[in-house]
Amino acid sequence: MKNLQSTTTLHNGVEMPWFGLGVFKVEEGQELVDAVKTAIQHGYRSIDTATIYGNEVGVGQGIREAGIAREDVFITSKVWNAEQGYETTIAAYEESLKKLGVEYLDLYLIHWPVVGKYKETWRALETLYKEGRVKAIGVSNFQIHHLEDLLKDAEIKPMVNQVEYHPHLTQQELHAFCQEQGIQLEAWSPLMAGQLLDNQDLQEIADKYGKSVAQIILRWDLQNGVVTIPKSTKAHRIAENATIFDFELTAEDMERIHNLNQNHRVGPDPDNFDF
Repeated sequence: MKNLQSTTTLHNGVEMPWFGLGVFKVEEGQELVDAVKTAIQHGYRSIDTATIYGNEVGVGQGIREAGIAREDVFITSKVWNAEQGYETTIAAYEESLKKLGVEYLDLYLIHWPVVGKYKETWRALETLYKEGRVKAIGVSNFQIHHLEDLLKDAEIKPMVNQVEYHPHLTQQELHAFCQEQGIQLEAWSPLMAGQLLDNQDLQEIADKYGKSVAQIILRWDLQNGVVTIPKSTKAHRIAENATIFDFELTAEDMERIHNLNQNHRVGPDPDNFDF
């Protein structure tokens, strides 16, 4: 992990950047377009969106305006719960391509494990993958039992599992399971929606390295082998978040951060959601 172009190799051989930009809750408009362009200009090569974010059009526009070749940027989107099922997922994928203005996605995820639907949804993702229409497929917010259930019938193992992951929710058992299965873990809300930025322990570690708390957390993610996609629309934050390749946390500091775990979520519980 030397820079923003550094990648992890997914189990199917696809190279996925370790670090990217998330755009959750960023509405369509110039701010979104500028954020995507700024990120790419600062060296980001991965952008993560989703159907439910309602901003795929702006993400596509930002990528095009940045003037980068399509094959040089890794684009992720996700099928929303209301579209889950076989035919509806295929249609949702087509719609995402249309809005983004691209011919394929690098990664397509099932957004949430909707009971009674995610297996058919996965079958649709397998079809898209086998047809060569998407480079990699995966899931989001899947617990161990969801993955075990999916793997009973799956022909293709998910390449990625994107979950809430931060120092107050380290998900160590899930992380270990994904590592055993060759499924790459990816963090959403790595900064716990900003709630960890005034944590005293993290501030002490940050002072030691001359870095911000955000940079410490994001570096901790990478050293744990977790892909991470912090959200920001501010140019200085986009640049600052990415300045994490010029230092390394010690084993002691890594352990200290691990010990902050409280199994505390800021997002919905994957075993108890109603949307």
